[in-house]
Amino acid sequence: MKTKIIAEIGINHNGDMNIAKKLIDGAVLAGADIVKFQKRTVDKVYTKEQLDAPRVSPFGTTNREQKYGIEFTEEQYDEIYEYCKEKNIEFTWSSWDIGSQLLLQLYNVKYNKVASALLTNIPLLELMAKEKKYTFISTGMSTYREIDQAIEIFERHECPFELMHCNSTYPMKIEDANLSLIQVLKDTYGCFVGWSDHSNGRITPLAAVAMGATSIEVHITLDRTMYGSDQSSSLEIQEFIMLVKDIRKVEQAIGNGVKILSDAEMAIRKKLRG
Repeated sequence: MKTKIIAEIGINHNGDMNIAKKLIDGAVLAGADIVKFQKRTVDKVYTKEQLDAPRVSPFGTTNREQKYGIEFTEEQYDEIYEYCKEKNIEFTWSSWDIGSQLLLQLYNVKYNKVASALLTNIPLLELMAKEKKYTFISTGMSTYREIDQAIEIFERHECPFELMHCNSTYPMKIEDANLSLIQVLKDTYGCFVGWSDHSNGRITPLAAVAMGATSIEVHITLDRTMYGSDQSSSLEIQEFIMLVKDIRKVEQAIGNGVKILSDAEMAIRKKLRG
C-alpha cells in the first residue's frame, strides 16, 4: 500500500505568498500527495485579552498583530488553491474554528484534517463529518475516551476517516514517539492509522512507515531558522525530498509477507547447498 504523504506548510509561510508558493513547489518536487495549511478566524479563536497581550514579532508588538500577520485572507487562499491546481497537488487546511471550515467548503478539496488541538471541538467535528470527505484525525494530547467520542461522530455520519498517531511536542524527542501505538490504534479501532511528525528528522517518519503507518504528515520549511513557532520542528525542502524517496524505498522493502524464493536466491541456493 502506498503511503499518503502530507506536506504540512501550516503557518510556516509567515503570511508571505512567495514563501507559500516556494513551499508548494518543494512539496511537488518531493512527490508529496497533499499540501496542508492551517486556517484560523483570529478574533474567534483568541480572546481580546489574548490578542491585546504584548508579543514582539516581525509584524508588531502585540499578539493581535502577530496572529493577523501570519494569516492569509480568503483572496490569498483563492490564489493558493489555483496554484495547487496548476501544480497538480491536493490542497487542504486544518480549520481551527467553524468559520474557517465553512470557508474551506467553498473549495473543491478531497480531504479534511482534524488537528490534535481540535479533537474535542464537537461542533467542528460534526460539521466536518457531515461533509463525508476523507478525514485525517490527529490524536496528539488525547485520551482514548476523547478518540472514541471523535470516532463516534465520524462513524455516525458515515464519513471515512484515518487516525494519525501524534505526539504534540515541538520539536518532539525521538524517545517520545511511541510508534508501537500505531498498531495498537489499528487493532483498537479497525481503521487506517498514520503518523503526524514533529521531530524535525527523518528517523521517526521512516520507522512509522515500516511499522505500518498508512499516511505521513511532516512540517516543511524553507529554513528552520526562520521566524515562527513551527519552523524548528520542520524539515527543509531537501530533507523532505530525501524523506519521500526513502519512504518509497521502505515501502519496497516491506514487501507482501509471502515467502518466495526468487530466481536470484535460487541461484545462490544451488551454489551454497549443492
